[in-house]
Amino acid sequence: MGAHVRQHHRTPRLLGTLLLVAAAGISLTGAAPTVRTTPSTPTPLGRVVPAPASVAPGGSPYRVTPGTRIRVDDSRAVRAVGAYLADVLRPSTGYRLPVTAHGDGAIRLRLGGKGLGEEGYRLVSGRSGVTITAGRPAGLFHGVQTLRQLLPAAVEKNSVQSGPWLIAGGTVTDTPRYGYRGAMLDVSRHFFTVPQVKRYIDELALYKVNKLHLHLSDDQGWRIALDSWPRLATYGGSTQTDGGPGGFYTKADYREIVRYAASRYLEVVPEIDMPGHTNAALASYAQLNCDGVAPPLYTGTEVGFSSLCVNKPVTYDFVDDVVRELAALTPGEYLHIGGDEAHSTSHADYVTFMDTVQPLVAKYGKKVMGWHQLTGATPAKGAIAQYWGLDDTDAAEKAQVARAAHNGTGIVLSPADRLYLDMKYTADTPLGQDWAGLVEVRRAYDWDPGSYLDGVPASAVRGVEAPLWTETIVTSADIDVMAFPRLPGAAELGWSPASTHDWDTYKVRLVAQAPRWDALGIGYHRSPQVPWPAG
Repeated sequence: MGAHVRQHHRTPRLLGTLLLVAAAGISLTGAAPTVRTTPSTPTPLGRVVPAPASVAPGGSPYRVTPGTRIRVDDSRAVRAVGAYLADVLRPSTGYRLPVTAHGDGAIRLRLGGKGLGEEGYRLVSGRSGVTITAGRPAGLFHGVQTLRQLLPAAVEKNSVQSGPWLIAGGTVTDTPRYGYRGAMLDVSRHFFTVPQVKRYIDELALYKVNKLHLHLSDDQGWRIALDSWPRLATYGGSTQTDGGPGGFYTKADYREIVRYAASRYLEVVPEIDMPGHTNAALASYAQLNCDGVAPPLYTGTEVGFSSLCVNKPVTYDFVDDVVRELAALTPGEYLHIGGDEAHSTSHADYVTFMDTVQPLVAKYGKKVMGWHQLTGATPAKGAIAQYWGLDDTDAAEKAQVARAAHNGTGIVLSPADRLYLDMKYTADTPLGQDWAGLVEVRRAYDWDPGSYLDGVPASAVRGVEAPLWTETIVTSADIDVMAFPRLPGAAELGWSPASTHDWDTYKVRLVAQAPRWDALGIGYHRSPQVPWPAG
């Protein structure tokens, strides 16, 4: 994969609460990991990604021992977080680590913290134990991710390692900067199976990402089965970029993705892109075309050539059915309607389409999310526009986004020359594209979402999202090497206070993640900008 790419082919351990599922289709090769003694000095309390809001080191470390118990509040949600933590720690420590709602427990997960919001937590560590307190279960789950990073990287291995298992003493108090911290996976250009999506969900959860945006339809494939228009999946989902067999999710598959994501405190944001990027739908049903003629299925990579027929009533019957069925499957509050690169739709037709479709999203109890071209129409109340332009995008286009923001539209930032994970790192990166430029690790990290778009009030910024388009991405190993190490930086931009942002200190914390990725079987790009460990 090139001079600066490391690949791992050991089956990763999916990080389980309940119904742990092994990632399918990944072969076991190579020797078993060597058992080594973990460092006897604990990881410094602040050496965590994303950077915590407040760190106060002090006191003796806590040592996980064979007698350690995980004490939880007696609620289903907190028990599940405790079981998740135990599933992480048991294989590598070899300890029983019972999860109990009664008696003592040196690792304590409890609800009740004040001022921590929906996702914040407080972690207090000392000689006698570690307590994570949160206002809501999501905060406990995020606190567990911090606890994992405070333990030696060998804790992530799926065979017994020799300790000691030390957690530095002190207090971490942590709440997120933004409520929307997302990653997008394009399953349309190349299809990814349910186990592959679960694998990515587990990787996102490591860094407190809380939204999984699934790009479910495009010119190359329709990936969700709907009862009202069955050929969308069976025919429109039968191929992919480069002509492979494609695939689609049954409703049961999709529900399982949603369930699994929720167990990691991620909300699924499904996207049906329209009125453009619709060739798979147009090929499936002739009546959706203005001329009544279905085009052939498409396996290339061009964009902007397809459009739903804005002036046909059947178009809105179609959209109503799609939104109705997808909304019923999706517990999250947003439904993404795309809206980008509608080059084959006139501006007047685009406005007509969006004015007609957005109320359908509200009709079925969801809020609208769309790419930032939505601001060329009139975004619905409560809508989010996702900015995917560049640093040097035309000022008039940015001003259009700013006007919408001043009128109440929320903004999620996904600048393509910063956060598109499918952009090449360097000119010789084997995978990816370069239309938005080359995006090395520092470029992806070193910017401020709060001040990025001129004229957009900081209060309008809802967060960030790192999209991964899959024209060149085929396997889970491909996902890993393009997402890592840029994804943790995107997660930090969404979580950590602006005051913690500093490339020189970040890259030291990032380096500390590499042994953890090795232990988990996550391949990554060995960027020359980062002082990776030798070997």
